[in-house]
Amino acid sequence: MVSRRAFLLGGAGVGAVAVAGGLGAALVEEDVLPGKVGFDRALGRCGSLPDAPRTPGVVQPQTFTSRRRGTDVTAVVVLPAGVRSLWHLPVVVALHGNGGSAVSAANGLRFDRYLTDVVRTRGVAPFAVVTVDGGPDAYWHRRASGEDPLGMITEELLPRLRRQGAATDRFGVFGWSMGGYGALLLAETAGAPRVAAAVASSPALFPSYDNARRTNHRAFDDAADFARNDVFAGLDRLKGVPVRVDCGTSDPFAPMTRRLRKRLRPEGAMSGGCHDGAFWQRQLPDQLTFLGRHLR
Repeated sequence: MVSRRAFLLGGAGVGAVAVAGGLGAALVEEDVLPGKVGFDRALGRCGSLPDAPRTPGVVQPQTFTSRRRGTDVTAVVVLPAGVRSLWHLPVVVALHGNGGSAVSAANGLRFDRYLTDVVRTRGVAPFAVVTVDGGPDAYWHRRASGEDPLGMITEELLPRLRRQGAATDRFGVFGWSMGGYGALLLAETAGAPRVAAAVASSPALFPSYDNARRTNHRAFDDAADFARNDVFAGLDRLKGVPVRVDCGTSDPFAPMTRRLRKRLRPEGAMSGGCHDGAFWQRQLPDQLTFLGRHLR
């Protein structure tokens, strides 16, 4: 059987799921046995990757040296078709998932095509989506090493975008998986009115440090680090920030996302899907519309 950790690291395959007989199937259905995600995928509950809108937007990578991260960082500025610069545009900062990067985030979710379509068909004024390297497994918070990806966003990336003409006094934040957790943490850290809106798609939230360590031992340095950066402990700091949270019902993080939604009462929903690009792309039109409307 496939462990949840193996799935989250991309190792789950349908053929690896061993469920025998009606009782085994019933236990998997109730999420008692590991391998539920693989089982749901075999049953077609994850859904397929949607066709992205056809019209590409503008994709502009740029690199800068980050003191907060201690390395060179790539940011990718994504603009809707027909827009050539950041001049006077509001910005949404997009935070990638575990193992990702700015380039993989911009390319993988086809941000330019979805952003173009939302601006053209949903009455949303143009805005920019900017993806940025937060480190493949830094988990979007200050680490014992001194690496500080959120500080890189607020103290380096946003001032850099402002110098290029962007309107960054208020900004939106978006993320999925590890980045969904990071989006919530950044929104709590910056707060209203600086954060115009926040979207967390399938946020990678853990009930305890021990659970986080078993699932992804690189996510937090120790129990104290987990406690300092527990988004549940900081939910009061989201007062005044419009928040949307979406998650698939076949996602390993669905139980914690339900707990979050019960506490926070955000927009969005639990709906059919898994922890994958197919689910995330299906949500993008509504999520980008939500962000664009609050940016203005």
